[in-house]
Amino acid sequence: MNPVPTTALSLGGSVPLTELSARYLGEYWEKIQFAVAGLDEEEIWWRPAPHANSAANLLLHLAGNLTLWILGGLGGAEVDRDRAGEFAAEHSITKAAALARLGAVVAEAQAVLRALPARELDQPVAIQGYDVDRLGAMFHAVEHMSYHTGQIVWIAKAVRREGKPFEFYPRHAGE
Repeated sequence: MNPVPTTALSLGGSVPLTELSARYLGEYWEKIQFAVAGLDEEEIWWRPAPHANSAANLLLHLAGNLTLWILGGLGGAEVDRDRAGEFAAEHSITKAAALARLGAVVAEAQAVLRALPARELDQPVAIQGYDVDRLGAMFHAVEHMSYHTGQIVWIAKAVRREGKPFEFYPRHAGE
C-alpha cells in the first residue's frame, strides 16, 4: 500500500467508464486500508452509537454489496449473502480477515468491470429487487463504496483521538 492512497484521477483520464469505475473502487479500497491501519481489534468494532455501524460492519457490508451488484449482477456469479448479518455482526471476524475478504472482492469486482464491454452497459439486469441497466448497477456499486468509505474514514478519525491525523491529499494542504 502506498503511504498515501492513489487517486483514480491521478492515474490519468480518457479511459472507458468501466476502467474509471474499477480505478475508483481501487482508490476507495486504498483509503479504507489507510484509515483502518491504526485501529486495533476493539476499535474496528467500535460503534459511534448503539444503532450505528462499526468500521468492521461496513467492511463486511461492502464485501456483500460488491459481491451482489458487481460479481453477481454484472459478472454472473452465484451470490449467497446475509445482508442483515453484515450489520448485526459483533466481533465475529478479525480485522485482518475482514480486510482480506473485502480486498479479494474489490479485486474480483475490478476484473469484472474491466472485462465488461461498453456495448453491454445498456443491457437490463435485476439486482436486489431493482430493475436497472448494467451502467446503473456499476454506478450504484461505485457510489455505494464511496459513501461507506467516507463513513469508515470518519470512524477511524473519531477513534484515533491521539497522534498525527492522516491526510489523503497532502499536495492540497493550505489550499
